Amino acid sequence: MNDTVGYAVLAGVLGAVVGSFLNVVAYRLPRHESLITPGSHCPSCGVAIKPYDNVPVLGWLALRGRCRACHAAISVRYPLVEAATAALCVGVVLYADTAVELVLGLTLVLTLIPIALIDLDHHLIPNVIVGPAALVAIVLGSALDPSGEPERLIAGAAAGGLLLLAALAYPRGMGMGDVKLAGTIGLLLGREVAPAMFVALIVGVLAGIVVIATTEPARRRQAGIPFGPCLALGAVVGLFAGHALLGAYLHHLT
Repeated sequence: MNDTVGYAVLAGVLGAVVGSFLNVVAYRLPRHESLITPGSHCPSCGVAIKPYDNVPVLGWLALRGRCRACHAAISVRYPLVEAATAALCVGVVLYADTAVELVLGLTLVLTLIPIALIDLDHHLIPNVIVGPAALVAIVLGSALDPSGEPERLIAGAAAGGLLLLAALAYPRGMGMGDVKLAGTIGLLLGREVAPAMFVALIVGVLAGIVVIATTEPARRRQAGIPFGPCLALGAVVGLFAGHALLGAYLHHLT
């Protein structure tokens, strides 16, 4: 097994473990519950989950998606989040060519996952996640790649500024949490934030069309669309395909 494969396997294992914790963050943080205590337990009966039942993905499969004690259904979202976190971490390890790409890429995906889940459930993007992610982006970006930091700062300001204008023009449709998240994505992606924002806006528009088409007219004004997941999807596209998309666009112009 060469080093690359070994690092990818390690990233997958650790990513699944971290994904399990991100499930806890997404569930407890909006409820203002401790992320540490109590330990993992069934939300239906409150019985503590055994360590061997808490193994990411495999534990859920072994239990066939049900609590060992009360047999209540356990949402399939838990193993899906664990598997997605593992896959994204592996992708970053395989994609990154430099230390700064590795660190900022991992910071990005581990920030996006809980934010997307929380925004889907509560229409909320917590500052307690976005703020530290932005700080990590600036501190580690400056330390590992000082020459590239001005570009990332400009990208963050541009992405955040774009959504700030949208929030000021239409405050019911865009929140300040979206503005802060866009700025943080720019700090982590640099110039690749441009295709990320483009994809996010397209996904948001398509989601809006679906909501309009499937929601009764009287309820459309209350049927808000969380934009955080759209930004998260766009950021993942920017992370793994942004360079190619920008290259193709610039080639088309010349």
